[in-house]
Amino acid sequence: MKNSVGRKLPDDLMKQLNYEGFKSTEIGKPQVQRVAPKVHVSTGDDKLVDSIEDVVKKTVKDGMTISFHHHFRNGDFVFNKVMRVIIDQGIKNLTLAPSSLTGVMNDIVIEAIKKGTITNITSSGMRGSLGDFVSHGGLKNPVIFRSHGNRARAIEHGDIKIDVAFLGVPNADKLGNANGMQGDAVFGSLGYALMDAQYADNVVLLTDNIMPYPNTPASIKQTQVDYVVKVDKVGDPDKIGSGATRFTKDPKELKIAAMVNDVIVHSPYFKDGFSFQTGSGGAALAVTRYLRQAMIDNQIKASFALGGITKPTTDLLEEGLVRRVMDVQDFDKGAAASMHTNPNQQEIDASWYADPDNKGAMVDQLDIVILSALEIDTDFNVNVMTGSDGVIRGAVGGHQDAATAKLTIISAPLVRGRIATVVPKVTTNVTPGDSVDVLVTEYGIAINPKRKDLQKAFANLPGVPVYTIEELQQMAEKKVGKPKPLEFTDRTVALVEYRDGSIIDAINEVKD
Repeated sequence: MKNSVGRKLPDDLMKQLNYEGFKSTEIGKPQVQRVAPKVHVSTGDDKLVDSIEDVVKKTVKDGMTISFHHHFRNGDFVFNKVMRVIIDQGIKNLTLAPSSLTGVMNDIVIEAIKKGTITNITSSGMRGSLGDFVSHGGLKNPVIFRSHGNRARAIEHGDIKIDVAFLGVPNADKLGNANGMQGDAVFGSLGYALMDAQYADNVVLLTDNIMPYPNTPASIKQTQVDYVVKVDKVGDPDKIGSGATRFTKDPKELKIAAMVNDVIVHSPYFKDGFSFQTGSGGAALAVTRYLRQAMIDNQIKASFALGGITKPTTDLLEEGLVRRVMDVQDFDKGAAASMHTNPNQQEIDASWYADPDNKGAMVDQLDIVILSALEIDTDFNVNVMTGSDGVIRGAVGGHQDAATAKLTIISAPLVRGRIATVVPKVTTNVTPGDSVDVLVTEYGIAINPKRKDLQKAFANLPGVPVYTIEELQQMAEKKVGKPKPLEFTDRTVALVEYRDGSIIDAINEVKD
């Protein structure tokens, strides 16, 4: 079968897993029913457990679904500690359902798959050796990739039923009141972990910092927590932002950032009270700096900034250029520290951030968003999941969720090395072209022809060449040539959900 964006989907898996193909970016459910977790009634006096070994014996059984969060990013120590115990105890047939998987988790996940400990995975993404392992058929069952908002939706619907959530936190008291703002491994917002704390049948907190009771402010509350385990160290805060946030000096990235800023400033949405979301890469951080100056020059203030937050964004808050920061995750120590000191930096969970089956998510109020891409095709479809070799090396993240903004800008170089970014057809369709409004490259911009209003608004941008996306694709191909077609087997190794739970694409095993 094919879905509405022309992607072939595996009939057998679609029927087996009761999936529908992607139809539209319109989310139109008038009413939904959410699930509720089990509550193990307790006074709370018996929550402290001596070791990870003890708490795993109490909670984890064959065939369960376990979850973790990724707020520690590459500084995470909790995941590997817990998975080592689970593997050593001989537990089998688990579904791994973290908010995302980072590189420090790869080796032990591969070991767990090989030993039959993990047989299913659902995540926002994966990279490195694990992505390569799965892409070459290492996992028996297909991975299910979901956006951050869709993960929240799936948990609330019961599509993901978490039996045990293992949540590393930089502090907690003996009953489980915890936040991300105090301790040696501070990471700020607990936005993704809050979903697991609310809906998992068993919630286990792991911390290296037991605080006096009651510990406030409490992002995770004692009413949600079953067990608290003291460990030597939960994470390395210096690695939380590693690889994610960097100020670029690359002339190409700076040129792209300047063009993105020009597009924003000349758009109909750049006015007092506008809202925005930027990413964490070098070009995105440069956009934030350009945008700051444009706001000062035009005496414009933003109502809110959203998403994964960096220090340049919290600096805007301190300067009064942004009234509120709505924070689902912090990408550096500066942003994490700001959440502790500035009451206008609001911690939000993933549901509040981007759940499409909601009474109003923050992404529904976004005016402008700047997103990246591994590939974008001539229908404006975007791939942030697989590389030019077909191997899984990315994450859905909040890409689909934030792309619902009034002005969605994709910033990407025309080519990376000898690989085209603008292509006739993306390897994997993650975000449909209907959500994308403008592509910005170092050579110029392309406007989605469906946005006649933007074509008119950007017709005479000073110093910004305007092309059709077909022209940019041909320009890229002329520079690097036409690549040899990728070869895949018929076996599906992953399914990519759209944010409403339908399937937007399937990823097949790479042929050796």
